[in-house]
Amino acid sequence: MLCALAAAGAFVSTPAEAQGSVGPVAADQFMATLASHCGQAFAGRIINNLPASTTPDAFDGKTLVMHVRGCDAPERELRVPFHVGDDHSRTWVLSRTGNGLRLKHDHRHEDGTPDAVTMYGGDTVDAGTAARQAFPVDAESVAMFEREGMNASLNNTWAMEVEQGKRFVYELSRPGGRLFQVEFDLSQPVALPPAPWGAQ
Repeated sequence: MLCALAAAGAFVSTPAEAQGSVGPVAADQFMATLASHCGQAFAGRIINNLPASTTPDAFDGKTLVMHVRGCDAPERELRVPFHVGDDHSRTWVLSRTGNGLRLKHDHRHEDGTPDAVTMYGGDTVDAGTAARQAFPVDAESVAMFEREGMNASLNNTWAMEVEQGKRFVYELSRPGGRLFQVEFDLSQPVALPPAPWGAQ
């Protein structure tokens, strides 16, 4: 399912659009920039994890790798597994909507079955830019979090930033000071990880 880098060639923008970087143009440019890394994997590091905790979390001391993998129709959807050590349960699913972009988190067990908390996320509510898009939690995800007793997540906002050939940032924030950011170095591809759980 890996796609050649040339798959991003379907995205064409004029210099004026590149400078404008707003609205639907920004969403398309954001997708195009990420798609230009299709078929590649990149190592990441945590650059913010606030507030500080005295107990280790799931990411401490683990190798972090993103893999721009699901590129069959990159102008409409991209799937980016996020590998945390030997945990291959997480995939970011970024898709185009009529008004912008949607981010969902596909969580799987090792046997490929969906986790009880999966496909949560949200849609963009403003234009964003070609370099940054934000995704406030949607109603479906709020209902899931309430059902699972995850009240701390009811006001989540996720964001992604991308600079072609430079860096990609995944972010989670909440009111009250919660900020989690992982930065990936897009200038140095790494060995491809295994397929995420539930994929081939």
